[in-house]
Amino acid sequence: MPSIRILPDRVANQIAAGEVIERPVAVVKELVENSIDAGADRIEIEFRNGGKSYIRISDNGCGMSPDEAMLSLERHATSKIREAADLHTVRSFGFRGEALPSIASVSRFTLRTRAEGWAEGTEICVNGGKLIHKKDCGMPVGTVIEVAHLFNSVPARRKFLKTDPTETAHITYTTRLFAVAHPEVAFRVIDGGRTVFQSPACEDLRDRIAEIWGRELARDLIPVRSADDAPYRLSGLTARPGVGRATRRELITLVNRRPVDSRTLGFAVLDAYVGRIQKGRYPPAFLFLEIDPAQVDVNVHPAKREIRFRNEGEVRRFVLGTIGDTLSDFSKREKAEAAAAPPTSPPPARPAPAAAPSRPALDRGREGPRPPEGAPKAPVPAASAPAAAQDRPPPAAAPTAGASRAAAWKLISLVRGRYALFETERGLLVLHLRHAEQRVRFERILGSVDPEGRGSQQLLIPIPVELEPLAAEALETELELLNRRGFEIEAFGRNFYRILAIPDWLRQEEAEGFLRDLVDRFRQRGGARREERLVWESVARLAAEQSAGRPANHNEQTARSLLESLMACEAPHTSPEGRPTYHETGWSEWERRFGG
Repeated sequence: MPSIRILPDRVANQIAAGEVIERPVAVVKELVENSIDAGADRIEIEFRNGGKSYIRISDNGCGMSPDEAMLSLERHATSKIREAADLHTVRSFGFRGEALPSIASVSRFTLRTRAEGWAEGTEICVNGGKLIHKKDCGMPVGTVIEVAHLFNSVPARRKFLKTDPTETAHITYTTRLFAVAHPEVAFRVIDGGRTVFQSPACEDLRDRIAEIWGRELARDLIPVRSADDAPYRLSGLTARPGVGRATRRELITLVNRRPVDSRTLGFAVLDAYVGRIQKGRYPPAFLFLEIDPAQVDVNVHPAKREIRFRNEGEVRRFVLGTIGDTLSDFSKREKAEAAAAPPTSPPPARPAPAAAPSRPALDRGREGPRPPEGAPKAPVPAASAPAAAQDRPPPAAAPTAGASRAAAWKLISLVRGRYALFETERGLLVLHLRHAEQRVRFERILGSVDPEGRGSQQLLIPIPVELEPLAAEALETELELLNRRGFEIEAFGRNFYRILAIPDWLRQEEAEGFLRDLVDRFRQRGGARREERLVWESVARLAAEQSAGRPANHNEQTARSLLESLMACEAPHTSPEGRPTYHETGWSEWERRFGG
């Protein structure tokens, strides 16, 4: 067995870097936290190649003296704490003194800094943990740190990094979190010489969210504020009832201004929205919890991403109660305002003059896949598609033996709005209407392959969509396929897109939400491009799932038509999620049960 030895400082720093600096975004996070702790109100982040080749963080904070600058590169050198007990009252972001030496051990690291009262600044250059030089330099008060060739000295770590767009997206998302957490700080983010976003300091959180996350999201949020006598303080913005997203990515929780992942906070918010948003959706929210530092442990994760509360149940009940009261009060105000609003009388009806069909009408006249029978029809503006075309029932699938037999079956009754009972030549069949609709819709969308783009409706007014960088990357991966299958989506600037046309099976008012959910599904599936049919199956499955959330409005005619369409499907027995669409009990079984 080899003898036990103490590792050299350089090796120890590189091992620590593996815990603290997992990828380029961790460098940005640690350095921005130091800038905020230094009292900066202007921070600029510049990077290239997803941060792999170059990162620069500059601020106008308090800076450091020459001696402090050298000391900051020693492990566990920090100005934030003095003894272990200070961990219970820490309010700063970086406090362990590991970030700078860890970063310097796995990159070419340059630190320039100047404190108030010093005529010159200090420049220190370190390459792979080895000091190259220390000298004076001219610069204003503040700190500039450059990190080049990250992980070049640790190639095993570098080969596990993702693509440049993916690493870029992580950096952009993290800087957005810092910008939301600190509206009083002006941020500028530059990727490869191009400004990704620039946000001046502002007092209103809604303004900062509108600048960074988009005006549409900001409009869907309502203010949250806990009672003055509450044990903790909760503030911020949360989604109006009914507003949801496909993932948790826009459910942002901050504890003492630190963006964190907390199951306690996340589940408390979700529980407050039970019955207020569709099942499986997540409310966007930007929530600030202020709590005594002694009641929370921010030191349980090497990168300080996760936290632990001393009284998890109490915090959960507080957040749940505050959000729940906010949503209840908002709903009451909406009802009161609606009741107080003067009634409006509709304009007198008059017959519409006959007119030649519009170009969208001609395009839609060509037969293509449409929503399943019985699906509720929402009004669509005439500019997008004529009402007559929207209300026309979809063409039946190619007749099969099963569909022909189903046409002769006798409908006995609709049951509880969810089932239809049929008499067949073999027995009694119970049809689950929603599951059947999902199967029919799923297979019709799967069959909507048309290289000529038929079955598509052009939109008179394009729908603008802004995506975050990771979502934009996922969309770009499958954009060509979507545009061959009835969509027409074009890039319109960095992370901006326009929906110009949608397939016939998709409603105009659902287009943006469907695209966002689809992009989230692409991201969950992974970045590698797969077989085209598998991608389109994902599109069809999402459309089928979303149709399940619509209110059912079936009658005898639509139930019969739905059964015939189902029996014409390739796999009529189950929904796309594997749930049964019908159950048949034969006459022999009934005779056995009743004794002949």
